[in-house]
Amino acid sequence: MSSGRLTRLAVRALDSVAKLTPRPKKAQHLTTGRQGEEEAYFYLRRLGYIMVARNFRTPRRRGEIDLIGWDGDVLCFIEVKTRTSRAVMPAEAAVDEAKRRELVAVAREYLRRVPGKPAARFDILSIYLERGSGTPDITLFKNAFSMQ
Repeated sequence: MSSGRLTRLAVRALDSVAKLTPRPKKAQHLTTGRQGEEEAYFYLRRLGYIMVARNFRTPRRRGEIDLIGWDGDVLCFIEVKTRTSRAVMPAEAAVDEAKRRELVAVAREYLRRVPGKPAARFDILSIYLERGSGTPDITLFKNAFSMQ
């Protein structure tokens, strides 16, 4: 069994145990978002990304970057959008101009901590976790927008 499968199995086992532990009820959209980020993390790992941060925040800026990872020699800032239905609008459409500005500001803060000036890009990962479907539908939009 590969280490990726073993890790995924361990995470899912721990998630199952955690569900048995009494705790305050989370809003459904937060649970969906968290599940989408888990799927995104393992999906990107299978594609060869080397993940270096999850849910990165900085005290100097609003917002967070869901995932940060290296795709070869390019540092990728990844925004994950998860939906349970396709009824309203595409998940990736939720990354509007205001959200992009917020992500760019947080990414610049992260880049201040990285030695040198690596090539960087913004990716968007659209995930649909539709009920009745056993596997998520995942679409990766590489270089979805620029730092400008």
